[in-house]
Amino acid sequence: MPHEAAPERMVPFRIDVPEQDLQDLRDRLARTRWPEAETVSDWSQGVPLAYLRDLCAFWAGQYDWRAVEARLNALPQFRVTLGGLGIHLIHVRSPHPEAMPLVITHGWPGSVVEFLNVIGPLSDPVTHGGLAADAFHVVCPSLPGYGFSDKPTQPGWGVERIAGAWAQLMARLGYDRYGAQGGDWGTSITTSLAQQVPERVVGIHLNPPIAAPDPATFEDLTDGERAALSDLEHAQRWESGYSEQMATRPQTVGYALVDSPAGLCGWIVEKFRAWTDCDGHPENVLTREQMLDDVTLYWLTGTAASAGRLYWESIRRVSEWFSRGTTDIVTVPTGCSIFPAETLRPSRRWAEKRYTDIRQWHELDRGGHFAAFEQPELFVEEVRSFFRLVR
Repeated sequence: MPHEAAPERMVPFRIDVPEQDLQDLRDRLARTRWPEAETVSDWSQGVPLAYLRDLCAFWAGQYDWRAVEARLNALPQFRVTLGGLGIHLIHVRSPHPEAMPLVITHGWPGSVVEFLNVIGPLSDPVTHGGLAADAFHVVCPSLPGYGFSDKPTQPGWGVERIAGAWAQLMARLGYDRYGAQGGDWGTSITTSLAQQVPERVVGIHLNPPIAAPDPATFEDLTDGERAALSDLEHAQRWESGYSEQMATRPQTVGYALVDSPAGLCGWIVEKFRAWTDCDGHPENVLTREQMLDDVTLYWLTGTAASAGRLYWESIRRVSEWFSRGTTDIVTVPTGCSIFPAETLRPSRRWAEKRYTDIRQWHELDRGGHFAAFEQPELFVEEVRSFFRLVR
């Protein structure tokens, strides 16, 4: 890493969005030029017009950004320079001195707001009905180009470089040994972190692990493996348009998403519907406020283009890992939680080809891609139960 000025300095950070930015958001929503309605009666062409108009009317007239801003500001937040880039993080030290340090990593179109309902139970389990022995010092960074982290101005910030930055972050915080947890992009970043500094990482928990179907098993597939293959094929055919666009032309789609709040809302809320265990409607598992907390964070920070560039950097490699295979392995103890609404649901025997020391494997009966957001209690218990095995 190049030399940086004041490399050890953690600068306290507080969110204070100017009121004029919120008024600008409301004004833009009021001036939205809407397309005609879809020609189908479901979500197969995207977010239905009637629903998105209603959600955006709520956003403009009733939604309160200050509420989530206050929740975030109630947590210790910092900015620190890593590899020449300013990174935003939440760092909640547990009141229990024997707590394990844990870095948790979000993905797209997620953010640190996904973890607002799990940071407390993880860092202070006794207050939330748990045991002090399960406590964590929680480190929750915003990915480069996401939230209140800086936007890279040069290419190169792919999953491996981010993982290296996280290793540097944990060292700067004084944590020599720690756990790591991740979903979506966080899965690949956490995996890479375990590969780069296995002597530092006590264990990793993933939802889900990134591992490809094993052709050696194709003559003897389980029902679960057949379903996983079918869902992977369906996703590649019908659900990958967003990824192809951001992997190839993130700048082009970024102009629309950074300029139109209604467009950004549709772009993200579609995923809250498609990737959650919601039985057809996102508000069955997430409230309007929760979805808009995440969407508004992207809007106010203007990060739709910069976040999308992570796909340009890394999605081709990651796609190979989950669809065709990889020869790299992970030797660090691993816990895997497979939520039923995940698109990627490798079987244990597939995952063991890459993660050679799986200590815990749970296939749950509810929940989806945004596990901490959708099912915070289940998520917390999954994380606790795995790390009990490696503390």
